[in-house]
Amino acid sequence: MSGGGANWGGAAYDPARNLLIVNMNNVAHHIQLIPAEQVGEARKVFHDQEVSPQAGAPYGMKREILLSPLDVPCTPPPWGVLAAVDLGTGRIVWRKPLGEMMGVTLGLPTLGGPIMTASGLTFIGGTMDDRLRAFDSATGELLMDWKLPAAGQATPMTYRHEGRQYVVIQAGGNPRAEGKLGDAVLAFALP
Repeated sequence: MSGGGANWGGAAYDPARNLLIVNMNNVAHHIQLIPAEQVGEARKVFHDQEVSPQAGAPYGMKREILLSPLDVPCTPPPWGVLAAVDLGTGRIVWRKPLGEMMGVTLGLPTLGGPIMTASGLTFIGGTMDDRLRAFDSATGELLMDWKLPAAGQATPMTYRHEGRQYVVIQAGGNPRAEGKLGDAVLAFALP
C-alpha cells in the first residue's frame, strides 16, 4: 500500500507534550513493474496515470489507486487520518478522520502535512475538500475549519512579524487529485 502510512508531507513534533502529529493515508494502490527499457513507451500509453522510471533499477513502475466501480477507494474509510502519537509510550493519543464529502466526515485521502505552533495548535490542509483545519494538539479537538478558495494540498508554514504569529497555506490544488484548482496564498493571524 503506497498510499498508506505516514504521508509524504511529513509530521509535526510537539516537544512540550512529546507528541508526533502524523497525517496518514489508508488507500490501496495497484502497482505494476515495467522493464526499464519500456518505461518511455508506457508513459505514452498510460499518459493519465503515474508511470515512473526507478533510477538504477532494472524496472520502472505504474501506480494507480485501487478504485471501486463507484470511483472511491476499495479500502474502507477513513482514507485520511490525522493522529497524535505519544513518543514516550508509542500509544496513539488521538486519531481523527480528516476531510469530508457531501457533509459527512469520511476521512479523505490527503496530500500535505501538519504544522504545529508553540501554543498547542496543529494546522493542516491537504484534504480534497478545500479546507484548512486547526486542532488542539493535546486532545485532537477541532478548533477551526476554514473553507479555502481551492484545495490546500500543501503543508502550511508559520512565521512571526512584529510580535504576531501567522499561519500561511498555498491553496492551488493538485491536478492529479480531487479538489478545486486555484492560485491563492492565504495568511491567518493568530491571537
